[in-house]
Amino acid sequence: MTDYHKLIAPDTGQDAKSILVVQTSNFGEWLTAQSDRIRGMVAAHKFTGGAGELAILSGENAGDWSILIGAADISKLDVWALAKAAESLPAGCYRLQGAEAGDAMLGWILGQYSFDEYRDASQREGARILLVQEPGRIDTVVAQAQATAFVRDLVNRPAGDLGPEQLEAETLKIAKKHKAKVQVTSGDALESGYPMIHAVGRAAARGFGPRLIEAHWGDERHPRIAVIGKGITFDSGGLNMKSGAGMRIMKKDMGGAAHALALADLIMAAHLPVRLHLLIAAAENCVSGNALRPGDIVKSRSGITVEIDNTDAEGRLVLSDAFTKAGEDTPELMIDFATLTGAARVALGPDLPAMFTNDDALAEAIHDAGNLVSDPNWRLPLWDDYADMLASDVADTANSGGSFAGSVTAALFLKKFVPENTRWVHFDTYAWRPAAKPGRPKGGEALGLRAVFGYLAKTYPAR
Repeated sequence: MTDYHKLIAPDTGQDAKSILVVQTSNFGEWLTAQSDRIRGMVAAHKFTGGAGELAILSGENAGDWSILIGAADISKLDVWALAKAAESLPAGCYRLQGAEAGDAMLGWILGQYSFDEYRDASQREGARILLVQEPGRIDTVVAQAQATAFVRDLVNRPAGDLGPEQLEAETLKIAKKHKAKVQVTSGDALESGYPMIHAVGRAAARGFGPRLIEAHWGDERHPRIAVIGKGITFDSGGLNMKSGAGMRIMKKDMGGAAHALALADLIMAAHLPVRLHLLIAAAENCVSGNALRPGDIVKSRSGITVEIDNTDAEGRLVLSDAFTKAGEDTPELMIDFATLTGAARVALGPDLPAMFTNDDALAEAIHDAGNLVSDPNWRLPLWDDYADMLASDVADTANSGGSFAGSVTAALFLKKFVPENTRWVHFDTYAWRPAAKPGRPKGGEALGLRAVFGYLAKTYPAR
């Protein structure tokens, strides 16, 4: 991973190319005041002052050039205002004129993200360094950029190199950094203690066996929160097998675990006064002679029996046992991330993670936190009238609700395993971008991560 601390530096008068930011609404006035030469260059670039537009303006001497960028509001640049520039400009040092970087520092860093673990290192581009007048913000911005890049890297990594064992290794790395305690349950202990996780992952090849990975951190006297991630490292669909096209990006089905790990890292690095319980339900959903079958009935850790209508609705199964374990320690808040349903993507598209919660105030606070940091989310209803879609003739519940309201019925299934009177928020996140935008390349993506951390940092401020 790139050392993102190198991409933002305090401005102490270093040599740097100038980036002039002009506000879209004032562009005409600005252009009128320029020389014919400048107006000609602006016209050649077809630059109209629109947000994110970029033009290179040559100077009087060779090597003398500057950059012109459009922005909707120069009094407060949005997160992605400088992302295109960070992607496009040559390596070097740059200084803003006409605006402070503010939130756009994050986009400047993420504009230089690339997943290059499998590429020739000699082909990597040099760093574009932004000089800023707000050095006090650098560490916070870098931490969030690194958390986002961590999610992207894990999601982008092929499933052959990222199974449950590797998720365990990533958890151990983070735990070691913050002196957290890790416990891993696998094998016979998993089968007896967490039968849903075991059932989903039992068909995996040796070395990719299912497990529950837990980490504990913080003072026992502080409020307890549980952060839970779906860690299906590859999803074939099981015996209800996906099509080849549907399976193609299923390396991303551990995106919930990546979000949970990144959030835990942010919480611990910020020393938030909480007692953190991280749970990663890790398994690979494979096909073999002992694979989970449609029609099987599995008894969960909580005692609820589940009829398997669809082996491709496996994420909610592994999460249910993790929820039960989290609830045994009576947290005041449970947060889970999961790449759970295609229905959420149909409803909201790839940019908006669906949020479900049993607490109206919590929903509003996280929604507002997301808007504040340009990490939006959208609440969908826990509509109890659809609970009968999960009815089974032979077990306490079925794992699939049929063809209607798929993201809602999936959330209602999870709700069965949330302790009464415990606040809970569930993110059905895509963790993927099907098309690139400035600062947001095609591939793995963190969606909802910064929103939730923003909420937690405000609710449990570091002392």
